[in-house]
Amino acid sequence: MKILVINSGSSSIKFELFDMPAENRLARGILQRIGEPGSQLTCSIGEVRTRLDQPIATHEQGLGLIVEILTDPARGGIDDDARIDAIGHRVVHGGESFSETALITGEVERAIEANSALAPLHNPPNLMGIRVARRLFPGVPQVAVFDTAFHQTMPEHAYLYPVPLELYDSLKVRRYGFHGTSHRFVTMQAAGFLERPIAETNLITCHLGNGCSMAAVRGGRSIDTSMGLTPLEGLMMGTRSGDIDPALVVFLHNARKLSIAEIDTLLNKQSGLLGVSGVSNDVRTLLEAEAAGNERAARALDIYCYRVRKYIGAYTAALGTVHAVVFTAGVGENSPAIRERVLEGLGPLGYYLDHEANTTAVGRLADISTPDSPARILVVPTDEELLIARDTYRIAAR
Repeated sequence: MKILVINSGSSSIKFELFDMPAENRLARGILQRIGEPGSQLTCSIGEVRTRLDQPIATHEQGLGLIVEILTDPARGGIDDDARIDAIGHRVVHGGESFSETALITGEVERAIEANSALAPLHNPPNLMGIRVARRLFPGVPQVAVFDTAFHQTMPEHAYLYPVPLELYDSLKVRRYGFHGTSHRFVTMQAAGFLERPIAETNLITCHLGNGCSMAAVRGGRSIDTSMGLTPLEGLMMGTRSGDIDPALVVFLHNARKLSIAEIDTLLNKQSGLLGVSGVSNDVRTLLEAEAAGNERAARALDIYCYRVRKYIGAYTAALGTVHAVVFTAGVGENSPAIRERVLEGLGPLGYYLDHEANTTAVGRLADISTPDSPARILVVPTDEELLIARDTYRIAAR
């Protein structure tokens, strides 16, 4: 079964094509700057790489071009678009409507649209991708995989905020969490690696990239996560502040006369590693700058690692027994230096790092803990697109 995985953004479409259930990745690519000058499509089909620079006015035109490339025999594509058997969509916010992946129906579409108030920058383009795909592939099953769904197992005491309960009752103000597809994928991979039944596996999963989040996972179910009502809460990130005193918003408004929109931009796009360092939001660049003596870069990395370490301590307390801490995503998978700094001083909690194993574990599944470490420390590459393909196959093949 050929399954097309789509991540439709406001001006981009990321896509991957899988042959399931063999889990062979046939193609992958991205179309950028839809409706803007300089539209560009890059695609890899096997060993054949394609780049097209041409105006793309709409998502429908863009997805049509993607299908044209994927079905072009000269580029190694599949025979024809009739061989795309199902389409899986990444949808950012399912609110309380979805605790698992869903076959897309009219009712599901309406629920995605209703939850757009919670993710105004993400759900509308996700929904656009669904509607365009339906027009191009009438009758082909479409499936929605929600970033928030994995965290719907959190108990009330973890997801409710200590604000007037009426705000939850009327506006659904609560912790939702994000990166759920990634946390779910690495949870499954880690349990398999540890040779433990997932229902008997407790993990702290650390998704560290430009966006960062952590989850406390008990028996394969999320019981807490660092991101909240929005992706701004929690860890320090590339350009997001993470946890701050909420009164900072009022302070900045009064002291600098900043508008709500300006404060939102400051906290989401001008803070985090970029804001503290003044150099970059990229950990690799900051490590190089630190080595060259840049004190602001060193300060930014110290804050970043300290905050991850604090959450590991908090989630250790929440879980009681932890079988493994899992590092994933761009930084988590590829930066031994960051992993070492995060884990510094956590021996009393049962986390003992094998420094040599850590140094060689880059971009691959590995156990980087010492043999006598009470809890394992794992590097587990994430693959959200593969999990979307698996979910889509499971539902479409019924």
